[in-house]
Amino acid sequence: MTPLNIIVTGGFGELGTAVSQAFARNGHNVCRVDYASSPATTIDHTLDLAGIDLTKPLDCEKVASTAKNTFGGIDVLVNIAGGFYWGNLDNSELSDWERMFGMNLLTAVSMTKAALPEIQQSRSGRIINIGAIAALSADAGMGAYAASKSSIHRFTESLAKELSTSSTTVNAILPSTIDTKANRTAMPDADANSWVTPDAIADVILFLSSSAAHSISGALIPVSKGG
Repeated sequence: MTPLNIIVTGGFGELGTAVSQAFARNGHNVCRVDYASSPATTIDHTLDLAGIDLTKPLDCEKVASTAKNTFGGIDVLVNIAGGFYWGNLDNSELSDWERMFGMNLLTAVSMTKAALPEIQQSRSGRIINIGAIAALSADAGMGAYAASKSSIHRFTESLAKELSTSSTTVNAILPSTIDTKANRTAMPDADANSWVTPDAIADVILFLSSSAAHSISGALIPVSKGG
């Protein structure tokens, strides 16, 4: 198997770490990108780029050029970077909405734009975004978050159609609540048995990156254990 060259944004978080570990275990080259100054968990044989602001085109261009120069190209981009905010409209500020769209949409758009020329040079070009089940039907207080994640869904569909005549595919994973330490801390009374694990999401991302998924594009794939 020829190793793929992977960029994982939000690569230092729990989901990003699980995805990066899964790719690395399968012999692929992984570039982890994050806004944080350093990763909490190290992974052997990965390229870690810290302190990257993915809302800034120049930072994204730096990531793309570094990955290309280190690995020789870019095959797969996994846009995990993002964030969460809960607040009703009457107690939220416009800055809260701007932050959600910046973290959840603009990071993906900016990094995709920077990496796309190299991805399109690959016969295995893949772009995989992280949407959200919660964006399909938003509960009270979820307006800013759900709107920004819904934008990821529409971005995924639109870009897939733009690239439909190429070998590059574009898909989105729609997780339900992810079983992370942060979510368990934030929701100590919730039933985590119904949550989806980062490893389960990583399995789906690996499949979408494989040759078996070459005909899947524009899909919004729920990863929710049926919830």
